[in-house]
Amino acid sequence: MHKAGFVNIVGNPNVGKSTLMNQLVGERISIATFKAQTTRHRIMGIVNTDDMQIVFSDTPGVLKPNYKLQESMLAFSESALQDADVLLYVTDVVENPEKNMDFLEKVQKMKTPVILLINKIDEIQNIQSTRSNQNIQKTLDDIVEKWHGLLPNAEILPISAKNKFGVDMLLKRIYELLPESPAYFDKDQLTDKPARFFVSEIIREKILLYYDKEIPYAVEVSVERFKETEKNIHINAIIYVERDSQKGIIIGHQGVALKKVSTEARKALEKFFGKSVFLETFVKVDKDWRSNQRELDSFGYNPE
Repeated sequence: MHKAGFVNIVGNPNVGKSTLMNQLVGERISIATFKAQTTRHRIMGIVNTDDMQIVFSDTPGVLKPNYKLQESMLAFSESALQDADVLLYVTDVVENPEKNMDFLEKVQKMKTPVILLINKIDEIQNIQSTRSNQNIQKTLDDIVEKWHGLLPNAEILPISAKNKFGVDMLLKRIYELLPESPAYFDKDQLTDKPARFFVSEIIREKILLYYDKEIPYAVEVSVERFKETEKNIHINAIIYVERDSQKGIIIGHQGVALKKVSTEARKALEKFFGKSVFLETFVKVDKDWRSNQRELDSFGYNPE
């Protein structure tokens, strides 16, 4: 008997979906930072054993869109409700359960098995003035009760993705819920995304980490050249921003800021690919790319 299926991860921004995805897959597939809206695409990570294939999907955080890029991000999240064999709805210990009720109502109507994951349970102590085990358990019970009222048909599991608490139990339960099926992808395949995608994501991750305010959200990265040999990889990447002032901030005084981002990205890329990387980065202005559908399509923001 062989089992296979699509297990899609959804939820609001900043609840730990990408961290969970990476723990489940055992590889760093999704970029994960402390900033909301880190994930922009739907990213697949594939787990294979002799008798099983789980195709996980990480999705952007659910939000009310303010421009076309966010409309595409929401469409990626909503598409994950359509083809899931198992849906993982991720929340955390501080989130308002009634946030983004429009999306939650769609989850309520699903016939697919839903597992509600209450993430970051290791942070319960941080939201309490009294830190006894009894109070910790009561706080968790209250959170579970609220969510049970909203998603009565869902299984509820408390986890800490960062500390990998509950992840093995979750994998066991997913296996039990998977349908019998042959594999959907080759057994040596880890993801559906090409190498260029991970280059752009790793560079964008460093920008998320090293720049403040609106800069990371006005940035997109395009890989113009990816030439791989047995020993090394040569990469040319363009960082797009929306305004000349943003270009100046990305580059920094005498190019120091861009050099720092490029150096950190190169180190991460070498770790990801396991070989030497020569990375050249350039910065260009593409006015209002976040609201231009043609530009969004060229950057891969097309959920269809």
